[in-house]
Amino acid sequence: MGNVLRFLCGHFCNPNAAADADSLGPHGVSPATVGVSALAHDLFDFEITSQVPQGLSKHVVSSKKAQANWYRKLAEAWRSEKPPPKTPEEASRLVIQTLKRHQKKDVEGLLAFYGLPLPHTLVELSAPAPVPTSLPDGVKFELQTLPVDAKAVADGDTVTVYVSTAHPRESSCIPMEVRNAAIQRSQARNAKNYAKADALHKTITDAGYRVLTVQNEEILARKYRIRLRGIDAPESAMPYGKEAKEELRKLVEGKCLRVLVYGEDRYNRCVGDLYCNGKFIQEAMLKKGFAWHYTAYDKRAELAKWENEARAKRIGLWASRNPEQPWEWRKGKREGK
Repeated sequence: MGNVLRFLCGHFCNPNAAADADSLGPHGVSPATVGVSALAHDLFDFEITSQVPQGLSKHVVSSKKAQANWYRKLAEAWRSEKPPPKTPEEASRLVIQTLKRHQKKDVEGLLAFYGLPLPHTLVELSAPAPVPTSLPDGVKFELQTLPVDAKAVADGDTVTVYVSTAHPRESSCIPMEVRNAAIQRSQARNAKNYAKADALHKTITDAGYRVLTVQNEEILARKYRIRLRGIDAPESAMPYGKEAKEELRKLVEGKCLRVLVYGEDRYNRCVGDLYCNGKFIQEAMLKKGFAWHYTAYDKRAELAKWENEARAKRIGLWASRNPEQPWEWRKGKREGK
């Protein structure tokens, strides 16, 4: 039994957890793992029992003997992968590469069994670009955020971020009442006067700041609402609205982002380009079919190209024959249609 598989089974699979009502795939895995945990669990079991999972034959065309051969190959490949797959995309690519000489129906059936992305839905993002020595034309300022909370994602094109006030741009403009409230709050907590501390924290949050705990350290941070520049995702009540929000959450949760801010919209949100470890977030949303290129406000050719790639693959919202445009949907709501 491989140590990697043993670790993954313990890391991803909680036998005491009740299955979520919105679980995906035959294994009842959560949307957060989307089959990775189930595949790791089954590979772990196969190394003990040499048995493939029940129900797999309904999804594939080859015999049980052939299926056992797949699982031997996959278990070896999973052990050899460093680091092992953690996301559905990584797990899907490992399956596709390992079983590339096998029948297409079997590979796609195996992926479907675990709720993993099918080959035609996988996208390749551009290689991370080197950080420029100067800001691009039109950029008003740059933000380097603290790790993003999952609840900070409002929908597929809006996210709330926090920036440490230790940053020179922020430290010079902290309101005096916020600075004093943060000091008094710390003193109140040290004195275990939590009611006073909570009241002071409300003063801080009402002013657009928050005290966050990052790596056991309290940090005074400023709040920014970011509207992703150049794309328009389905609204939450629209088809694919929840999926778009979930995709953006997966891209940014727990990550520190680089935000290039170009301006502000009528809702006082900063309009900007988001980068995570050098990857352009808008590119990922467009290529995966979870957003439109917002041509009314952005004419960048690469955004149009990425949208067209998703259209051609018919993935995400483009799986629908004629998806409704979010700006038309909002217009209809305003007009009471």
